[in-house]
Amino acid sequence: MSVLVAISGRDCSKIMTALEAKLPDVKISQWPHCDNLNDIEFVLAWLAPEDMWVQLPNLKGVSSFGAGIDSIDLNVLPKNVVVTRIVDENLAHDMAEYVLAHILAHKLRLKEYILKQQDNQWCPKRSYRDKHVVILGFGELGQACATRLLINNFSVSAFSQSAKSMADVNCIHQQAALPNLLNKADYLVCLLPLTPQTKGIIDRNLLAHLPPHAVLINVSRGQHVVEKDLLHALDQQQLRAATLDVFTQEPLGDEHPFWQHPKITLTPHCAALSDLDSVTTQIAQNVERLKLGLDLNHQVDRTKGY
Repeated sequence: MSVLVAISGRDCSKIMTALEAKLPDVKISQWPHCDNLNDIEFVLAWLAPEDMWVQLPNLKGVSSFGAGIDSIDLNVLPKNVVVTRIVDENLAHDMAEYVLAHILAHKLRLKEYILKQQDNQWCPKRSYRDKHVVILGFGELGQACATRLLINNFSVSAFSQSAKSMADVNCIHQQAALPNLLNKADYLVCLLPLTPQTKGIIDRNLLAHLPPHAVLINVSRGQHVVEKDLLHALDQQQLRAATLDVFTQEPLGDEHPFWQHPKITLTPHCAALSDLDSVTTQIAQNVERLKLGLDLNHQVDRTKGY
């Protein structure tokens, strides 16, 4: 069998070297440089070209390079192809640290002081007392964030698309209960998987349910946010601020209004980056399991899209 690496927008040389070391008896190729597409049974993918999939008649397994699988169009894959994702404990730790850091930065007015420093303004103020964090999406990353926030004396509520429970967290999964939860949010953290149902979920209607002192933190996918609606809410004082780590188009265009907006803190999709050794170890394990006819680890429910 052969494995194909099809990752767009990234130098894959280190990935290739690591996979070759972990799978010495397996042919590893990188798209589009593959001698025989008929031999490909497993693909490691991120934003792979759509016309590639139909050229792989013997494909059996696919893994997303990241925690999410929204870069893979499940509709173009045959039903018998097993789709998996990366599960990295370091991702959960890094995401929780990022979310806590940015909530504390907003609570302590750090962005405000940075802007005032540029104008030589000395204007001390008390920190915000707000402590209620609402997390949209309560999988592994959301639960890791909740744990870290609870340790730091925040109160946490969570909305998920299926029933979840966690000590000291107010968990809901009924869509009808979401507006009432948003009304009480001081900080809204988006960690939802990107699906047709969640694309554009943070729109004018959802933002209208938040109190005007609330802060949005999006660390999931840029497509969750309707950008013009977010800008409108910030400009009309319907929202205090936003931290954005993900965007509809990445890298963000030079002329995009997010760059210079005084109420937006922008980071370059760095909240939680996959560890190369962890990723390639999981891929190697699944390739070996595929060779032995065993079930693959970390399978995705294709009916749900995550």
